[in-house]
Amino acid sequence: MLKYKRVEKKSTGERLEFYYFSDVTVEHLHRYAMVNDFVSGKKVLDIASGEGYGSYLMAERALEVIGVDIDFETIENAKLKYSKKNLRFLVGRADKIPVLTNSIDVVVSFETIEHHDKHNEMLAEIKRVLKDDGVLIMSSPDKKYYSDLTGQHNPYHVKELYFKEFNELVNKSFHFTKYYYQNSFNFNSFISSFESINKFKVFYGDENGLKDESIVPLYNIVIASEVDGYSICDSFFNGTQITKRASDRFEQMLKSNLTLEWKKSNTFKIGNFIIFPFYIIKQKLKQIF
Repeated sequence: MLKYKRVEKKSTGERLEFYYFSDVTVEHLHRYAMVNDFVSGKKVLDIASGEGYGSYLMAERALEVIGVDIDFETIENAKLKYSKKNLRFLVGRADKIPVLTNSIDVVVSFETIEHHDKHNEMLAEIKRVLKDDGVLIMSSPDKKYYSDLTGQHNPYHVKELYFKEFNELVNKSFHFTKYYYQNSFNFNSFISSFESINKFKVFYGDENGLKDESIVPLYNIVIASEVDGYSICDSFFNGTQITKRASDRFEQMLKSNLTLEWKKSNTFKIGNFIIFPFYIIKQKLKQIF
């Protein structure tokens, strides 16, 4: 278990932090698990590294990992919480990466590009820092499924992309690209190729009836390079451990809220009023004897 001193910073919910658990948690963990085979023995750049957990996980196998985030306090927290000899955290922007040209083997950027509108500049910077045989692995929410069909509005998203826009943007910068899709259900995540995702169905229901639906590509994932041959297999992330942590967290919050409500009650106030004088007398006696 990691132990650290946390820099005080009010969370906005924009970045994934490990005190609140949801499907988003397993989606991010699945992406980092997916890149394990790519980062082994490599120099890796994690753009928008956030809390730093993903960079830390990749540092288990990578030669070196550099986590970059635009927020100074977030970077300071990451330095304190996640410490490894082969792991560094730097303040920087996606369109101005503080890394040397042609120095990176693998660039990872998960759920970053929708948070700004300098998309072409970001891709140009990624190409600059990547080695000639380097690879980019990037994810982005599909505007059609993430926002249009759900009516959801994420206040931290500046410019979301439809798949066609995402495809055109990345294909302009790289000769070889392969696209994959991701969605999650009840703390379990699924990543697959387009062909596979159309073959799967999700069943749900109870004793009153059963239904099924297709898996929609909520997130688009691309593997891009100037070298052909990079790909991933279809995969499933079992979120049992995260489910357990979410349950424990909810139980702690419930107990805390019940305690707070009890202290606000008249019964507690009356009891405290009656007992308090005896507490004072006890303290005085301790001082005397």
